[in-house]
Amino acid sequence: MTNLLEVRNLRVTFPSARGPVEVVKGISFSLGRERLGIVGESGSGKSMTGRSILKLIRSPGKVTADRLDFDGLDLLRQNDKQMRAIRGARISMIMQDPKFSLNPVMTIGAQIAEALLTHQRLGRGDIRQRVHAMLESVRIADPARVAKLYPHEVSGGMGQRVMIAMMLIPEPDLLIADEPTSALDVSVQAQVLDIIDDLVKRKGMGLIFISHDLNLVSSYCDRILVMYAGTVVEECVASELQHAKHPYTQGLLAAIPRLDEDRAELPVLDRSGWAA
Repeated sequence: MTNLLEVRNLRVTFPSARGPVEVVKGISFSLGRERLGIVGESGSGKSMTGRSILKLIRSPGKVTADRLDFDGLDLLRQNDKQMRAIRGARISMIMQDPKFSLNPVMTIGAQIAEALLTHQRLGRGDIRQRVHAMLESVRIADPARVAKLYPHEVSGGMGQRVMIAMMLIPEPDLLIADEPTSALDVSVQAQVLDIIDDLVKRKGMGLIFISHDLNLVSSYCDRILVMYAGTVVEECVASELQHAKHPYTQGLLAAIPRLDEDRAELPVLDRSGWAA
């Protein structure tokens, strides 16, 4: 089966007083209609990788790749107008703490409708019906009432679900979820993950799930990429993460506290033997 996304030798560079700094250093991976997790510490290049796929790295940042193909399209050759047609309609991205990506002066219903109208021509009644159905699908009770509210009038968990609804209403082929639950409590986090999982499976989309939480990603995704300092240091089937070979991945796993914890203190990641 043809892959949905092909990435080869992706590099993201920013200028600095000491010269160019590479924050993503020649990574390569492919994605089918599956769930791919990308994990690693802060600053490892996870979010930059997701943003570069959508060409959201603005000047003076620079993105290069030998190949960046999405469903037969060479994304590197797409101009700004062509990319606007792809963003949302074909590829959607849920940003970190997405509630703060909502427009505070527009109602929730208007913002979700805008995401739909950017790519489709529909009548007012059809738009209202689609918006309410999408809100209901992300388990928001009384969608007609919530659609009339402003972002400051809803809770953090509901704001997350609204953003998920906005990203999914155009029915994209690929969803990039960048820590979509990082600011939520555990009960709401589980609910939001269930929503994404249900919609990804039901609509047959590809998913790139970016997270710090190794346990979550290993139980939620099909495959995992482990990133460190802008590089992919390990790739494995999610169910085999506990048998990781690279010292960095092993160190991350060892630092996770357990319910039956009997260690006096958690181990510190020792990078001296392998980090350049």
